[in-house]
Amino acid sequence: MDQRICIKFCVKNVIKCNKVCEMLTKAYGDSAMSKTRVYERYKRFQDSREDVEDDERPGRPSTSTTNENVEKVKEMVMNDRRITIREVADDVGISIGSCHEIFSNVLGIKRVAAKFVPKLLNFEQKQRRMEVAQESLNEVNDDAELLKRVITGDETW
Repeated sequence: MDQRICIKFCVKNVIKCNKVCEMLTKAYGDSAMSKTRVYERYKRFQDSREDVEDDERPGRPSTSTTNENVEKVKEMVMNDRRITIREVADDVGISIGSCHEIFSNVLGIKRVAAKFVPKLLNFEQKQRRMEVAQESLNEVNDDAELLKRVITGDETW
């Protein structure tokens, strides 16, 4: 949006399009608009266009990833983490692809071992996972020590 405003400003001040491209590249670096898009926008503003917003595009807007559907999906998954994507899609009344979209991009969860879990763990979850692993490791070491005493005939156990 900012770049379009810059292009419009340059058109109003009669700055050549190739100079506009150079200025945008210098100002925005890698995130600058491509030369083709700059020339398109430049031409539109030369032809008396005033609006910097995009034109309406044909096509149907997405109706599957609404807040209502996202909440339904989230509630279903939290109630039963072993539910299948097909079951969720059927119950909510959306396509399986839309269900995948909600799981991965909106809710940020994925299926691991037939159960939906968050993609990223927060610090407390990582810490708890480390504690549980350490406790399990200590139990294994204690059991190994006991087994070693039994095998060697040490009856101090």
